[in-house]
Amino acid sequence: MSSTANTTVASVGTPSRRNTELVMLGFAVLVTVLAYANTGLALDGTLPAGMVAYGLGLAGIAGAAHLVVRRWAPYADPLMLPLCTLLNGLGLVLIWRLDHEPRLQPANAAPSQLMWSALGVALFLGVLIFLRDHRVLQRYTYISMVVAFVLLLLPLFFGADTNGARIWVRIPGVGTLQPGEFAKIVIAVFFAGYLMVKRDALALASRRFLGMYLPRGRDLGPILVVWAVSLMILVLETDLGMSLLFFGMFVVMLYVATERTSWIVFGLLLSVGGAVFVASFNYHVGQRVHNWLNPLELGSNGGVTETAQAMYAFGSGGLLGSGLGEGYSRLIGGIATKSDYILATVGEELGLVGLMAVLLVYALLIQRGLRTALAARDPFGKLLAVGLSGVFALQVFVVAGGVTGLIPLTGMTMPFMAQGGSSVIANWALIAILLRISDTARRPAPVPASSTDAEQTQVVRA
Repeated sequence: MSSTANTTVASVGTPSRRNTELVMLGFAVLVTVLAYANTGLALDGTLPAGMVAYGLGLAGIAGAAHLVVRRWAPYADPLMLPLCTLLNGLGLVLIWRLDHEPRLQPANAAPSQLMWSALGVALFLGVLIFLRDHRVLQRYTYISMVVAFVLLLLPLFFGADTNGARIWVRIPGVGTLQPGEFAKIVIAVFFAGYLMVKRDALALASRRFLGMYLPRGRDLGPILVVWAVSLMILVLETDLGMSLLFFGMFVVMLYVATERTSWIVFGLLLSVGGAVFVASFNYHVGQRVHNWLNPLELGSNGGVTETAQAMYAFGSGGLLGSGLGEGYSRLIGGIATKSDYILATVGEELGLVGLMAVLLVYALLIQRGLRTALAARDPFGKLLAVGLSGVFALQVFVVAGGVTGLIPLTGMTMPFMAQGGSSVIANWALIAILLRISDTARRPAPVPASSTDAEQTQVVRA
């Protein structure tokens, strides 16, 4: 009986680790402010005029987020919020640094990005305050499917072609909105609810081939439907990045739900086959593949491609980089230096060491999300955490792989760092849901006071 009592006392005394989060938040804000000061000294030889206001503003936003987490999610993971704050802060510094290059558009993007970041944190707070239990989302499994499809189809009817892609919706007085960034969260809710119900049937195997258990033919329907929808997005909206995220997230969640390696193989074959098929007749997708295969080919203006300029930036940065504010990111040109190619600025001005440090921060954030999935007590929470962590990891891989030349460029933005209001708002909401699942997983199970007193009395008598 003594062991039972000890277990009860240990579960009741589970540490919340909010003080650890507060210390790490202070460190994240300090690193960001120092990077801001370093950039200002490199550009003008003086400290930026708004450095104090920027530091206090960032500290205020981070402090408000911490207080809400402390109050409404006291047992949540202590590292996710500081890691996101660090990435968001460094992204603001890099965008502000690129604003000083007159050739790069849009001009003065840092103030608007700061506004979008504040709105993202506000949504983060709203999710934590009003979503008290993530399992409530399971009730809206099929509603989530409808909402996700509406979001994915909005650019098709109300959007306009921009740089060859049709993924934005223009809102008068606000600017452009990318519905796909929000659709990735909603579709993760649908996949989690659907796979939780259907995973036993999808896990059944027909026969063994080359060491793998092949799924039954009748069970191939869901993956073929999702594959067809992803191809529709790729063909109609020319959104290579969202198509990869949409299909990749489903395959990852399907593998986790069924533990069948064959689903991964089928997913890879379908994604590669679909990409090759679309690239054969879609000019925009085919051009991205061509630029990837021939980065040093001269363009119509007589210069090399943006991909080649990004490669030159990584090469000139070397091991330790040229220093913040002392690179030549303006040579990349175009309108994507602050969004698609912001990692090229990191590689040039912070070097390989800085680039790997940034990627390790992303890796740590993904690891904390997967750890949340392992700790979740309910199957829906496990699948949802895997889906959200997986889509975040896929987005980081797709963007970093495209900028470094590992895969064709997709046009997606680096979460939290790159310019883009839709991206930063959606990713703050994604992290809020992960924190809610983490809080539920680590929260001690309620123990009736009467039973606890009785057990302690028995321990004393023993």
